[in-house]
Amino acid sequence: MEETKKIRIAAIADIHVKETDKGRWVSWFKEVSKQADVVLICGDLTDTGDEEEAQVLAEELKACTVPVVGVLGNHDYEKGRHKLIRQIVQNENVHILNGESVVIAGVGFAGVKGFGGGFDSHMLSMFGEGAMKAFVQEAVEEALHLDRALARLDGDYPNIKKVAVLHYSPIKATVIGEPEAIFPFLGSSRLAEPLSRRGVTAAFHGHAHVGTLEGEAAGGVKVFNVAKPILLKAGYTLPFYMFEL
Repeated sequence: MEETKKIRIAAIADIHVKETDKGRWVSWFKEVSKQADVVLICGDLTDTGDEEEAQVLAEELKACTVPVVGVLGNHDYEKGRHKLIRQIVQNENVHILNGESVVIAGVGFAGVKGFGGGFDSHMLSMFGEGAMKAFVQEAVEEALHLDRALARLDGDYPNIKKVAVLHYSPIKATVIGEPEAIFPFLGSSRLAEPLSRRGVTAAFHGHAHVGTLEGEAAGGVKVFNVAKPILLKAGYTLPFYMFEL
């Protein structure tokens, strides 16, 4: 029986591209294209959510010769230009997901930004002021979008291997290292439930710059915090985390 070819996934988050970064990422994209079959960029594509920053990234991405799958992060929403940023960056080779999924090389990728709300027994509940309920509702809706994207993969491609691309963390383990007081703003356990129930193999996120590289959600789902500062601290001189599936 022929052995199934492994897919090499290179992941990074929080690249925070600035207008002054012209040419800075070309060599990174060229090198990662040699080593990986798919590149994941897990949010905070831009530094201040400006379309000029997105234009710089779009130019840099031309050096990438393998498919790219990404999601937006909170920085990309800063100026309310997130839809424009997505439009500028994505093309036939670059897929910026927002509750959608895409199949590349036989692997299904589902992506959402995610949101905060806290973890486990300290997760915020839908109670109290309207502002608090709205905060929790945002996390609920992001989890629902993730679940629907995964469900579509299951429906269209039964038994396909699935990978989740997020910005906010679905588990506490990969934000440890950050001040506990800000845990509720770094992710939500609501994102973990669809990962476990839908049998996702691995999930990648960023956002927590001084969190922890690896963790695990219920059901054995591998979770990786691939924020660029974490990868650099871990000794990745050309920062990306390689995962074979």
